[in-house]
Amino acid sequence: MSEASRVVRTEQRGSARWIVLDRPEIRNALSAALVAQARDALREAVADPTVRAVVVTGAGAAFSAGADLNEMKASRQATFQENVDNALQTSSLFYDIAGSPKPVVARVNGAARAGALGIICACDVTVAVRGISFAFTEARLGIAPAMISPFVIRRIGAARAQRLFLTGETFGAEEAERFGLIDHLVEAEKLDETVETVCRDLEGCGPQALAAVKQIVAHVLEDTAEGNRRFTAEMLARMRAGDEGQEGMAAFFEKRPPRWTRRS
Repeated sequence: MSEASRVVRTEQRGSARWIVLDRPEIRNALSAALVAQARDALREAVADPTVRAVVVTGAGAAFSAGADLNEMKASRQATFQENVDNALQTSSLFYDIAGSPKPVVARVNGAARAGALGIICACDVTVAVRGISFAFTEARLGIAPAMISPFVIRRIGAARAQRLFLTGETFGAEEAERFGLIDHLVEAEKLDETVETVCRDLEGCGPQALAAVKQIVAHVLEDTAEGNRRFTAEMLARMRAGDEGQEGMAAFFEKRPPRWTRRS
């Protein structure tokens, strides 16, 4: 791929892989190329054993303006199946983030609109700058936030999501924090420091344990009470007897860092 066609770049910062949406001239709009490159970058990060956490952010002043409206305009000439395939490709990015066995942190450096909120809500931890704004603008364009809805509803609840979807209103970072959309709200000069602190906290946890946490939460939301009882008991039994669980307990009793931390 030529550098001219690259709209996502990556950086390695300690044990964290940063995935940067890099179309600042159009506010990092989610084109098909950007989505494909972001998915590739995430797959590479997950496959790299030196990567302990992934950070997703935007270049320039915005996190992302959401869907690329030029591509959406062209969708009128596409067949129904072509539009379905395009939507499935875009939604796959949200499912990849949510299903990543490595934790994904959203570094929300600027405004986010529409589909960009699908990325944020699919992430495990969200850190945002004070003074920025958010909006689910789809209904104002005559469409609906269909693809992002499972992730938004899971994060902020159905009633609040429905209101924000219906009104298309713009809301601030302080409201987003109150809604549960944002976990850490900071001044701009503290953004990177806070993201790095989150990544260090994640690095202090066992990699297999973090992957198990995400599996447990996803399973508990879908299964019955009895199914969850069996699943969680078997998960804990495997982890207690596993190498990582045994190492964690040994490190605790020996008063030393576990081997998975950079300090060891």
